[in-house]
Amino acid sequence: MFSKSITALLNRYFSTPASKEKLVIFDTSLRDGEQSPGVTLTPEEKLEIARHLSSLGVDVTEAGFPIASLGDFEAVARIAKEVGPLMNGRENIGKPMVIAGLARATEKDIKRCYDAVSFAPLHRIHIFLATSDIHLKHKLKINRDECIERATSAVAYAKSLCEDVEFSSEDSGRSDRDFLCKVLGKVIEAGATTLNIPDTVGYNNPDEYGALIKYLIENTPGGHKVIWSTHCHNDLGLATANTLSGILNGARQVEVTINGIGERAGNTALEEVVMNIHTHPSAYPVYHTINTQQLYRTSTLVSSLSGMVVQPNKAIVGANAFLHESGIHQDGVLKHRQTYEIMSPEDVGVFNANLVLGKLSGRNAFRSHIIELGYGDMSEADFNSAFDRFKELADSKKRVTDHDLLSLLTDQVTTDTAPESQRFKLQSIQVVSGTHEMATATVKLFDTIRNQELFDAAIGRTGPIMAVFGAIQRLVQRKIRLLKYEVRAVSEGMDALGKVIVKVTEDVDSSGLDVVANPREHAISGEVKPKVDSTGELKLTKSTYHGHGTDVDVVLASAKAYLNAINRIFAEEIKATTGRQRSSLEERIANV
Repeated sequence: MFSKSITALLNRYFSTPASKEKLVIFDTSLRDGEQSPGVTLTPEEKLEIARHLSSLGVDVTEAGFPIASLGDFEAVARIAKEVGPLMNGRENIGKPMVIAGLARATEKDIKRCYDAVSFAPLHRIHIFLATSDIHLKHKLKINRDECIERATSAVAYAKSLCEDVEFSSEDSGRSDRDFLCKVLGKVIEAGATTLNIPDTVGYNNPDEYGALIKYLIENTPGGHKVIWSTHCHNDLGLATANTLSGILNGARQVEVTINGIGERAGNTALEEVVMNIHTHPSAYPVYHTINTQQLYRTSTLVSSLSGMVVQPNKAIVGANAFLHESGIHQDGVLKHRQTYEIMSPEDVGVFNANLVLGKLSGRNAFRSHIIELGYGDMSEADFNSAFDRFKELADSKKRVTDHDLLSLLTDQVTTDTAPESQRFKLQSIQVVSGTHEMATATVKLFDTIRNQELFDAAIGRTGPIMAVFGAIQRLVQRKIRLLKYEVRAVSEGMDALGKVIVKVTEDVDSSGLDVVANPREHAISGEVKPKVDSTGELKLTKSTYHGHGTDVDVVLASAKAYLNAINRIFAEEIKATTGRQRSSLEERIANV
């Protein structure tokens, strides 16, 4: 049982019935999830995901790592201002979502984090510091005493700014247990209210991780005063199992991501933990306040915006999760669904019924349906744009499904954003292709900075799509290397909406650039992607950008996706350039 102090802290944010204890769902899709290779979200995309997480019923969202970049700071601050106060879909919870930011154990990081999250009614500073000997020796190059001093000083400073402070002992899964108890006891004294125990490299098995949580709770001085949290990575495929073991052994917060996105093999999937508890209500001593019928649509949104496709056999939200091909299974399901289904598809928001709207449907009917799909807080301008696109879609195919609408609405998040995020807009394409003829494509774009139409043509040696890509490259005057191209049907039938996802990078090598000598200068130019790692050093990676587009015409969908990725390149350059540098860049662009 929790002490009076920890119960008071829980009640500050959540309703707690007497029979079970509240499980705090801490989503880190916008921070740890965005660290997935190739994932770069625009501020508008982060806001849209944050809004969905709020209406989903997530208790805490980690909006980002504010010290990492100016863009990350601004995105966290906007989420705190615009999403922090929202109550849509949270009536049963009674409080808005807590907005958290990540910080290293330094005053500069902590102050920057506080400045970003403090705009939210409920906000949290999340501090992390490694505690395993391998990290202390080889990464931080400090001893155990220095680790304790750094951790306690950081938490004490954060506490002077914010009541809600979380501390994570990075690489807990490989840390000495007794040393962990000592460190964690000191940070509790310094004011930490939540202690997170990360299996940072996905090393533990469920028995080990559960036993670690239990040992820490029982042996850490003041352990009964705080909320204990899990944060498990999926390197050995055990993230969900380890998280559930942590819950059974006393953890009352779980750190998760939508679809399990994250570094390397990813994190614990929110939907898997929630539906385990939903399906086995008597097996766990906790309850959650997630609206499970929002899971599929939130999964679809995150998948589209992040560019990380959900595998068909993914639990809960995969395309095959509720499909039955075996004759024996089909026969059983037709006779009684529970013969082969332990969950109802409707429980997670998977509806196979066709939308009863068409090209003659009115605005009120359309508005009512998109509210059911989780898009109830759209502005009037966004609604009008979505309605027009729906009409176009209804003209081009006989059946419009919920899957089609979700893809259409997701696409709108990136196409109806600030001008600097959408420099080039697709006006038209024309393609000529045949069995024995080389494909040619003519493309017309509109340049919003130069305020003029551009058109050019190109030949595609491997088909019409490459011809379109070649013409777009000529128009934007950039050499682009295609790293990934994927196309899939959103729904069924000959007129299915096609969804294309691409990953690209600028072809830096072909431009004759030398090895990077000045990292910060090249980071501003957009040639490489700057990242601040856990040691505080500026690291550089070759920038990759994803793009997505949907249309009943796959060639047109491909053009939309390719242009969406290219617009991200230009937006990243402008975002990374401030003051005189930004003015100079825009002037150079305008004079191209």
